[in-house]
Amino acid sequence: MDTEEMRRQLQALTDRAEITDLLDRYLRSLDEGVFDEEWARRFYAEDVSAEMPVGTVRGRSAVLARIRRAMALFDRTVHLGTGNVIEVDGDRATARGAQLSTHVLADGSGDGSGGVFVSAGHTVTELVRTAEGWRISGSALRVVWTRGTGPRLPEDWDAGDRE
Repeated sequence: MDTEEMRRQLQALTDRAEITDLLDRYLRSLDEGVFDEEWARRFYAEDVSAEMPVGTVRGRSAVLARIRRAMALFDRTVHLGTGNVIEVDGDRATARGAQLSTHVLADGSGDGSGGVFVSAGHTVTELVRTAEGWRISGSALRVVWTRGTGPRLPEDWDAGDRE
């Protein structure tokens, strides 16, 4: 194996490790509940497009607003991702995996006694290499099954979080 081939292999391994770390930190951050501009910049490209069970939005600010509203529907959550198959092509990559999400519904009581809603699905995440590292440029979560009753979305759900 020549030096150039070793360099390519090392870069491929480094890219996959950085992407895996980004995706793992992203899911963990959903459960920590701090959704501000810094959070959005840490994970998303400016022109991101995100297809979520609660609608599709475009632009980092719109994704941030949608996630804030969606996560406010729950008292607590646990998001698990696994099985990512990562394909890197230069400064772009695609990760395909699975996600299991458990949610305790916010019920207004403050004691977290809301119902439990579980969803599982497949994810496709498009990524782009930026000066700050890998960022999500597109994402889709396609729910395959659910258990329990999901949250009731407010009537004005789509208001105010689209660019």
